Amino acid sequence: MSNPYYSISEYYKDTYGEKVYKLPIKLSLTCPNRDGAACYGGCIFCGESGGSFENLPSYMTVDEQLEKNKNYIGSRYKANMFIAYFQNFTNTYMSLEEFKEIIKACDKDYIVAVSISTRSDSVTEDKLIFLDQWSKETGKDIIFELGLQTANYKTLEILNRGEDLADFIYACNLLNKFNFRICTHVILSLPWDDTRDVRQTARIINALNVKEVKIHSLFINKDTKLYEMYQNDEFEMPSKDEYEENVIDFLRLIKPDIAIQRLVGRAPKEDTVFCNRDTSWWLIRDEIIETMNNKGYIQGDRSKRIIFDKIKGDKS
Repeated sequence: MSNPYYSISEYYKDTYGEKVYKLPIKLSLTCPNRDGAACYGGCIFCGESGGSFENLPSYMTVDEQLEKNKNYIGSRYKANMFIAYFQNFTNTYMSLEEFKEIIKACDKDYIVAVSISTRSDSVTEDKLIFLDQWSKETGKDIIFELGLQTANYKTLEILNRGEDLADFIYACNLLNKFNFRICTHVILSLPWDDTRDVRQTARIINALNVKEVKIHSLFINKDTKLYEMYQNDEFEMPSKDEYEENVIDFLRLIKPDIAIQRLVGRAPKEDTVFCNRDTSWWLIRDEIIETMNNKGYIQGDRSKRIIFDKIKGDKS
């Protein structure tokens, strides 16, 4: 079954010539929408682990986490090249000196890039200047993962993001000044979004020189505000078919050279009350691919047509 989209594994092979795997790193930090700098409570879907459930303990040093994960992932997948992935919470939400130390720990022969997951409102120029110099000195690529989730500002308020589309646009423009690679996270099964929001999110991503996208379905973890809302019947989760339709619509609209990290996420069953409609993530992925192949759809086949559809008044 051929991929009708540009997968991240294809990008890695095109760029580095072989398999590349991420080595997750967990730091002891928080987010500005948890400690009151932006708001309190954090995103309503984010649990106490900060979006990471496979990481090593944060009391381990960056060196220790990299070495242990390399030994495990390298032997399991026969990989030699890796990306140091600062994953949980907001990984630029610290002083410049602290940030320099954790990045410098990634200067290892087997590391080809550093991926930094953070918030748009926490991207600061002083850290980017340091990263630019460090990247040139070491030859390591720099990737920033930003959680847009949706272009719908009303939904962002419900999610308690504490940041908006303007913050995302500002951060992307700043990162593009340094030619850093941008990966954007989107959630395509948000109960408060409709098809127009999915399409608008895709168009925003196209306009901002984003190079990678990570697509998520919405999970309901037990230790979250979202769980309380779900228990109180404050919203209705979209169906699996609706999610798959949204992913296909999104893929057809984004540019064909944007690498797709994933089509659907996963979470520990014991920690969630809702996860992919009790369907295996790989089955949903395969159904999306099969539908696109059967209908002759490919990534980006509507990325140029959308302007003509709007002129013609086509709202399909």
